[in-house]
Amino acid sequence: MERPFLKLLDQYITKQLLLSLLGLTFGAIALIWLTQSLRFVSLIVQHGLALKAFLHLTLLMIPSFAAIILPVTTFLVILFTYQKLSHDKELVILQSMGLSSLRLARAGLFCGGIATLICYCLTLWLAPASYHAFHRYEFKIRNRIAAFLLEEGVFTTVSPTMTIYIHRRHNENEFYGVLIQDNKNATKPVTIFAERGTLISRPEGPRLVLSNGTRQQLNRSTQKISMLDFKNDTLDLDGPVTPQKINREASELPLLTLLHPPHDTPKRLQNKLKVEGWNRLITPLFTLSYSIIGVVCILRTRFSRHSNIVRPFVAVVLVIALLLFSLMLKNMAERELTFIFFLALEAILPAIIGITSLILSSSSKNRKTKSALSNLKVPM
Repeated sequence: MERPFLKLLDQYITKQLLLSLLGLTFGAIALIWLTQSLRFVSLIVQHGLALKAFLHLTLLMIPSFAAIILPVTTFLVILFTYQKLSHDKELVILQSMGLSSLRLARAGLFCGGIATLICYCLTLWLAPASYHAFHRYEFKIRNRIAAFLLEEGVFTTVSPTMTIYIHRRHNENEFYGVLIQDNKNATKPVTIFAERGTLISRPEGPRLVLSNGTRQQLNRSTQKISMLDFKNDTLDLDGPVTPQKINREASELPLLTLLHPPHDTPKRLQNKLKVEGWNRLITPLFTLSYSIIGVVCILRTRFSRHSNIVRPFVAVVLVIALLLFSLMLKNMAERELTFIFFLALEAILPAIIGITSLILSSSSKNRKTKSALSNLKVPM
């Protein structure tokens, strides 16, 4: 009878934890995304891009947001769920049935472990890859390479004097059904229709090669339109541009590049890159430590009326202190790499202390139970 009961107990607590974690994390991500994406509204509007480009740009930031907030949301969910179990006297009943703190903490540790693995996937792969794509896409927009962002069925302003509409996009550089309004010469605006267009990237600026089309030019002084049918034509979308280089930030570099930067990199920058690399390996461990802090603060204190407030307060204060201390160590590590060791110690030590506390508590309870059973005298 015991094993099915314990299995149902684990499922009951784990289900509450995972559903709450999912809801809180997505809610926090949505809130942060909404506040951060407002910074890019003017950028999109200024370059005449569609809603799709705005969503594409801002959604690429979500993995980075998730990697930052997941340790905190995991801690809050575990703390709230176990506090609710304690408030509803469920933990008191389970402990009176002989279940140890370590056994009751199993669901919380499982949830923390799952969140830690997800955090590793985010920090080591998904967040750097998505931020790299975000950085390149933003670079294209800010440097007026809107011609490479042409979308189907959208009038795209590629320059203050030129607007392009495409009916269908075949691939990244080929279009069908092209309409161009060119107002470079205000007295003689040009309208171009073409069956096909091919975009070519050049150092002097992007060039559009048009096939099978018509060119119409309006002479505003005479109000006459001249038409020209062409088989092939070219159109320079922008004037000469200064070649620019995309400077890759530390947040988008691969882990091996961060841990082993080029030898010609300045020492201060080398330290910064190495700190970023080690931070990707260490940060997920905080997720597990915060989870254990939440579990231990609820399970290792005796139930009382006042403990309902004190226990969550102590846990929150501990996590805030660890967050502040980790930020301080990161800043110090950029000047002296030795502090990375203390950052790793800070991430691991709370988990070790918490697990040890749960094990000692369980061992002590088992000894007391055995001692009580041995003192019982069975009447003859």
